[in-house]
Amino acid sequence: MLMKRIAALLAAAMLALVTPLSAASPGKMAAYVDQNSQSFIPVGSLKSYEGVSVKVVPAEKKIEISKNETHLTMYVGRKTALVNGKNTSLKAAPFRDNGTVYVPLPFVSRHLNLALAWQKDSSSVDMTLDEKSLSLPVQSGKIIPASEKAIVTARKTFKVGSRSMSAQTVTISLLHPKVELDVAMAGNKAGNVEDLKSLAKWNHAVVAINGTFFDAYSKGSYKAPYGYVFGGGQMLKDSPGDRRTVFTFDQNHLARLIPGLDFKGHYSKDQVKGAVQAGPRLLVDGKISLNVTKEGFKDPKILTGGGARSALGITRDHKLILLTTGGATIPQLAEMMKQAGAYQAMNLDGGASSGLYCNGAYLTSPGRKISNAIIVKLK
Repeated sequence: MLMKRIAALLAAAMLALVTPLSAASPGKMAAYVDQNSQSFIPVGSLKSYEGVSVKVVPAEKKIEISKNETHLTMYVGRKTALVNGKNTSLKAAPFRDNGTVYVPLPFVSRHLNLALAWQKDSSSVDMTLDEKSLSLPVQSGKIIPASEKAIVTARKTFKVGSRSMSAQTVTISLLHPKVELDVAMAGNKAGNVEDLKSLAKWNHAVVAINGTFFDAYSKGSYKAPYGYVFGGGQMLKDSPGDRRTVFTFDQNHLARLIPGLDFKGHYSKDQVKGAVQAGPRLLVDGKISLNVTKEGFKDPKILTGGGARSALGITRDHKLILLTTGGATIPQLAEMMKQAGAYQAMNLDGGASSGLYCNGAYLTSPGRKISNAIIVKLK
């Protein structure tokens, strides 16, 4: 018995000395640009590429990266490294934050032949190696600590033309280590409807907003959702040929708004964890951009009318803005989202479906049961 205990302790000690990055890294990964414009990536992200080996030795603060005949050795906190055993200097030292080890991106990309493409519209970087591409959201200035508040609610008033228009907002920090974003279907099945609060509670969500349009006025029990609905990493409702805007996000919470006809190609690249199709698009790169008829809308409630609205926006620093308001036209809603700080924005289902839930209570009470929702959980 004593020998078995000694063997177990020795095994545990060996595991502590050499820790695979997948065990130490959080679920979400993001690139980071510091105040000196030095860029870094989580070293664990390199494990996405075939043939790349990544290992850290915490006791020695050592990081080892290998691909074919290239072997890189770095140390946390040191501006020196080894390339195939030869000393070289680094402009910025690797570091550890929130349990993740970050390595300097220019150094790694140069020696691994990692092609980089920086994307302004989504504040992200595309990294390609041997035809395998990985997109990471980019944090600038600081890495969000787990102690920082992840969700902020506010009642705001916007000046839109000659009107003062009130709205309820919830802003979620998508790259916060505790935030988990998803899409949920009522009763976990297309065609069902239920109260937004109920849907949020059984999904253990702290925030929920109504999602796609659906056949709310059908006399039958099946209330068909309109458009793509993708949640929990799987397709819940397919909708090929639909031109309306799709809100989509991956496992790293890199969120985008894309045209409906582009979604299939996006999905086929395994870049989707969740998605909701609604529209119309409100903002493109911080500017109001409305092309309602091109997206296929014919309903006067969207084309010219006003009413209760729900919308979502994405900021340049990866925050998700959820907004509900009453009595707004689509152009007025676009102006409100711009003033709220969104860089990209789109409309969601509205009218009696418009509802916003946070921390166990309604901020905006929907007037009917809804088909699906965008939800936020805290780990």
